[in-house]
Amino acid sequence: MERVKLDFPAEAIIHRHPLTVRITDMNYGRHLGHDALVSLLHEARVQAFAALDLPEWDLHGYPSIVADLAVQYQSEARWPEALVIETAVPEPQGKALTVYQRVLTSDEKRIVATARVNQLLIDMKAGQPVEVPAPVKQALAQARGT
Repeated sequence: MERVKLDFPAEAIIHRHPLTVRITDMNYGRHLGHDALVSLLHEARVQAFAALDLPEWDLHGYPSIVADLAVQYQSEARWPEALVIETAVPEPQGKALTVYQRVLTSDEKRIVATARVNQLLIDMKAGQPVEVPAPVKQALAQARGT
């Protein structure tokens, strides 16, 4: 079996979101469950975009949808562990926003998981993906400090 290997682009970090593993996030193995991790990643991603005044449902006139998700698990997290989710968005290419997220313990000594989400912005009337609008690219570049 070939494992997913994700290279987190630390130079493209736009946001850091602290959170705590909730008891309801635990699975039968007594650690953070996959479904809960996906929800925590989504929360951190929404917070990252909202901090730039870019709600996911209206990225300068276009809602975004998740086209795919890849997760690489690196260690376990348990209740009530404090975590930080770093969100990084490299310069958009074409019609996709590639969003990387790295889940760390709050002391940053251990990586729990690394994820990559490709989001498409959709023209709802045409039902087709569109190029990432310039204002979205500009807000992301400013957050990256580039």
